[in-house]
Amino acid sequence: MIMASRIIEVKDLVKNYGKLEAVKGISFDVYEGEIFGLLGPNGAGKSTTLEIMETLREKTSGKVKIANLDLDSHPGEIKQLIGVQLQQSGFYPHLNLLELIDLFAGLYNVSVNPLELLRSVHLEDKAKSISKTLSGGQRQRFSIATTLIHRPKIVFLDEPTTGLDPQARHNLWDLVKKIRAQGSTVIITTHYMDEAEQLCDRIAIMDEGKIVELDSPGKMIDNLVASGFQRARELKPASLEDVFIQLTGKDMRDE
Repeated sequence: MIMASRIIEVKDLVKNYGKLEAVKGISFDVYEGEIFGLLGPNGAGKSTTLEIMETLREKTSGKVKIANLDLDSHPGEIKQLIGVQLQQSGFYPHLNLLELIDLFAGLYNVSVNPLELLRSVHLEDKAKSISKTLSGGQRQRFSIATTLIHRPKIVFLDEPTTGLDPQARHNLWDLVKKIRAQGSTVIITTHYMDEAEQLCDRIAIMDEGKIVELDSPGKMIDNLVASGFQRARELKPASLEDVFIQLTGKDMRDE
């Protein structure tokens, strides 16, 4: 992939909670049009870093620029450029999906075709349903749809496939690739390494508040192999998930 211009610039970012150093002076860039993974174990500081970039949490020190806008002086403008899908999303329980999209469009002050947006995430047949009747995969796809209403330049996805079955995971992967193909830069967090390897152009791995590695998934794997690493046993050329998908298909499943 030929890198475009930098759309996110993070320099010496620090976040402290009292004496706890959650983020310890990290620096990285995200390039326009890439899918960038921010990975790490629980407590590594990745969620805090993500929330700072999303303007949801204040930093202690450092510099963050989003689309060449400084986070400190232009948070309002930055909010108009980004779409944020959280792990847990709550919607008004008595509105159907069409009504919810109209509501969000009004909040963003944009015009959108609700049915066309639902069609883009394969939910047009659920247009008159309320959100609590949706399956897990359907709720995630609808949550992502609401982040696309104002056509953001950058989309943040926080563990979007947690708890989904293999079909729903694979279909969400296709949706993420589609979002990128339509011109958005995607920042994603996940605990599924196969997901990161499948989707991400580059990955930053965090641990104890620091970035311990930043590169493409393929380059990281090559470096590990070159260091002499060997698996405890040879893996088969297919996985159990491959078997599951091959036997049951990748079609959308409605619960």
